[in-house]
Amino acid sequence: MTQQLRLMAVHAHPDDESSKGAATMAKYVSEGVDVLVVTCTGGERGSILNPKLQGDAYIEEHIHEVRKKEMDEAREILGVKQEWLGFVDSGLPEGDPLPPLPEGCFALEDDETAAGRLVAKIRAFRPQVITTYDENGGYPHPDHIKTHTISMIAFEAAADTERFPEAEFGPAWQPQKLYYNQGFNRPRTVALHEALLARGLESPYGDWLERWKEFGRAERTLTTHVPCDDFFEIRDKALIAHATQIDPDGGWFRVPMDVQREVWPTEEYELAKSLVATSLPESDLFAGIRDNA
Repeated sequence: MTQQLRLMAVHAHPDDESSKGAATMAKYVSEGVDVLVVTCTGGERGSILNPKLQGDAYIEEHIHEVRKKEMDEAREILGVKQEWLGFVDSGLPEGDPLPPLPEGCFALEDDETAAGRLVAKIRAFRPQVITTYDENGGYPHPDHIKTHTISMIAFEAAADTERFPEAEFGPAWQPQKLYYNQGFNRPRTVALHEALLARGLESPYGDWLERWKEFGRAERTLTTHVPCDDFFEIRDKALIAHATQIDPDGGWFRVPMDVQREVWPTEEYELAKSLVATSLPESDLFAGIRDNA
């Protein structure tokens, strides 16, 4: 049965797949589910965030090739398949006022044209379940917001042969469920923060929680909690593979594994679209689908 189950995770940049839903994907791979990561851009304009690699002339000159190699390593660790949509990273604009986005970048692509590439991937892979970002992109990076936009179009349009003809985009296919990644949610952050303080340990989440208050970030509806703590080490190993983006000594890895497993052993999702009957809350992205697989 599980050989028929297929999960597609749509992400903006290489490294996003390892920081959002990675343990969930590794869990499903271990169960025989076919998992494909679709990466919209090459991460060409991403900053080098690992202080140990900053100033490396080779990395700065060959960032696209370096990030592709990092993605290859993370893919092997997670056990997933991975394909590129082939768009160019928009970068994260900073300043007041914000500068214009660079010409030719992903965020400036026509929505319908960009969604067409994703439609072709969906029709070729035929996933029952797709994961992506919410309308805010998880955070307001222009590429994350664009990823949301084309994912929503493609979920509906993959079955529409008038909008995207089969001759060009492949035989029609209708995914059954679409989820937003919501791993960075306030309840999880508060629970881990309080657990660390109660144990007399330093928490990396104090500033996060203050920023949540400052920006008045709205609470999301967490419909689905996938138990996946047996795969937290694989998640971390995949994330560390993106060496230009992650400091292995940074805040990502300051919560002891035993605390994570005890306090919050799941990854969270928000069910945005479902064409099958399901009962909330869920513990499985394939709830309502498995019995008919």
